[in-house]
Amino acid sequence: HTPDIGRLKVLSAQAKIQALNPDVAVVMHEKSLNAANALELIRGYDVVIDGVDNFPAKFLINDACYFAGKPLVHGGILRFEGRVTTIVPGQSACYRCVFRQPPPPGLVASCQEAGVLGVLAGIIGTLQASEALKLILGIGRPLTDRLLDFDARNSSFREIAVRRNPRCALCGPSPTITTLIDHEQAVCQVPLPTSALRIG
Repeated sequence: HTPDIGRLKVLSAQAKIQALNPDVAVVMHEKSLNAANALELIRGYDVVIDGVDNFPAKFLINDACYFAGKPLVHGGILRFEGRVTTIVPGQSACYRCVFRQPPPPGLVASCQEAGVLGVLAGIIGTLQASEALKLILGIGRPLTDRLLDFDARNSSFREIAVRRNPRCALCGPSPTITTLIDHEQAVCQVPLPTSALRIG
């Protein structure tokens, strides 16, 4: 939303949610997400939805959800494409099973350089909301062990089967990642913001 440029995402989200439904209580966390506070933030929720725009935060959220035993609905967008998957610790492939580690800085174009088709955030966000509702209500078939890709250029969806990696550094039988770590910022060279909101 153009009027919200430069405004904290949590404040913008709170205002939009309360404009839609003033009876909803929104709890904001106005702090940067990092290895020191991620578990504390995530433990307070039943389902986590990843809407961040950088790889280090995506890996941190995945790892924290794994350690906390919390389901994660991952979403990502870039240019004309978006993807969604649902991760249930101990039951499905985790983010690291599919994408082993964040790309090194400079390898991936910045958000400004690459650009994003604006409607993608709404399309992928709606799919993520649907996944979260399925998990909370215990209905339907979540996108576990499946990656749903959307290509806006062709208005096409493609489902890709993914499976747990037996050599995964996080969820494999011989993990090498046993604590949360902060990765160097690789995309959108800005601090990692949290947009965590408790809605109840």
